Amino acid sequence: MGTFSIWHWLIVLAVVLVLFGGGGKIPKLMRDMGKGINAFKKGLKEEKGLDDEQVDAEAGERKSIEKDTAAEAGSPASEKEKTGTTG
Repeated sequence: MGTFSIWHWLIVLAVVLVLFGGGGKIPKLMRDMGKGINAFKKGLKEEKGLDDEQVDAEAGERKSIEKDTAAEAGSPASEKEKTGTTG
């Protein structure tokens, strides 16, 4: 009961460091960590928005290509190409 173990000394050291050396540093670290998490979430939302816009743009391009192909399929020029005749 007379001596302290290493764990007791580590706890005392941690309390002393927080009281005298880390009083302003720990809240600053936590604030910076919170800002980083918020920036990460904002980046994910922006990236998701860009992905949605890209998907919409690709869908629009596919529709226009399908319309172009359908128009070409119904044109007389494409019928001549299919049969191999000219003129």
